[in-house]
Amino acid sequence: MSGIDTIECIIEAILFAAGDAVPVERLAQVLGADRETVAQALQALSDRYDFERRGLMLARMEDRVQLCSRPDYADYIRRATESRRPPSLSPAALEVLSIVAYRQPVTRAFVEQLRGVDSSGTVSSLVEKGLIEECGRLDVPGRPVLFRTTAAFLRTFSISSLDELPSLPELTGAEGEQLSFDAGMPADGAPPGGEAGQGV
Repeated sequence: MSGIDTIECIIEAILFAAGDAVPVERLAQVLGADRETVAQALQALSDRYDFERRGLMLARMEDRVQLCSRPDYADYIRRATESRRPPSLSPAALEVLSIVAYRQPVTRAFVEQLRGVDSSGTVSSLVEKGLIEECGRLDVPGRPVLFRTTAAFLRTFSISSLDELPSLPELTGAEGEQLSFDAGMPADGAPPGGEAGQGV
């Protein structure tokens, strides 16, 4: 077995045993290899799974990788494990999640200003589901909590990084001006583009 084949097998074993996303840097440290070698092995492993349409696939979440079951076989897995289809997100949850995904990190007050309604329950629900998480506090009076999306968010929506999110449609005229004003002047001072505050 060649060196790269051995690395692929070791990576596969680590990811299977871990059962969760593992940082690429951690794999490189364990293998005593550089990131480029690990990246090549991961790509080869992913290509093999895809070419053979295996039950497993390699999911990438920014700088982490994880072995997951292929979505094509989800119905069979549910039947075999007698698990129910996970509940879908409500329109309110999707709206809040979209705001956090595109403008992160953001405060709850910022989300509420854009939506125009109280969002505390929806934010808490998304945190409980592991789709968003606290990531520090904004350096303004009151130090409100900042939220961002998680690796579970990337995995749930089958994307490897936030760069793969679809572009938002550009707004023109009064609608665009109002959105720009609202996003740029949140009540609690949350930055429009998501400048990270001081960590907790």
